[in-house]
Amino acid sequence: MEMFLYMDKDSILHKLDPRTKIFIMLISFAIALMFSSLSLLLILSFLVILYGALGKVLSNLKRIRVILIMIAIMSVILWALTYPGTTRLWGPVTKEGIIYGIAIGIKFDVMIIAGMIFLSSTKIEEISLGLVKLGIPYRPAFAFSTAVRLVPMIVSTSYIITQAQKSRGLDLDTGNILQRIKKYIHLLIPVLISVIRQANILAMALESKGFGYSDKRTSYLEIKFEVRDYAFLAVALLILIVAVYFKFK
Repeated sequence: MEMFLYMDKDSILHKLDPRTKIFIMLISFAIALMFSSLSLLLILSFLVILYGALGKVLSNLKRIRVILIMIAIMSVILWALTYPGTTRLWGPVTKEGIIYGIAIGIKFDVMIIAGMIFLSSTKIEEISLGLVKLGIPYRPAFAFSTAVRLVPMIVSTSYIITQAQKSRGLDLDTGNILQRIKKYIHLLIPVLISVIRQANILAMALESKGFGYSDKRTSYLEIKFEVRDYAFLAVALLILIVAVYFKFK
């Protein structure tokens, strides 16, 4: 199982300035939160997927397909039972509730996909440098990029430990939900120990390198806006302006 989300591809998306990709991701979040219309959210999802296709990173979405599917299913179930509507299909379930539930599920899935595309096309070092260039202090920027680095490592460690326990006879696939949760609790201790060990190693490495000794930081990476960055930002801002217009017209 791959430990990192970044995919090393030769694409125009990978060549963009990290600040450009941060802005595009935030614009995607803003538009997704702005609307609850199914048709408009479908258009947004198409644009986000097209954006990911330019970066050749859509294959990375299979790593979170279960999360995306579960969010969609839970959203439809929740809103189908609680959303007030006039067209009743069965009991408390209404047609309007199902449509609204699908829209909300797409809303959250689009935000997750936009974030995944950003992480799949941007190196950890570029993320922290981009945040610093945007005026965020180095320590919070480094903390965020480190969290991004550790999350897939924790997932990978959990997967390895789970497979190891299964090879020793631990059955995680039978029983009701409560029984399965109880079985997975036994995996928390080795995962937690592994996370603490990795965090301790990282802390010692940072201390040995003099992290925090000086506020002046240098980087071997150099980022600057190119013509392609302005082009992508112009398109993203145009889409945002159109979205705001349709929202408040």
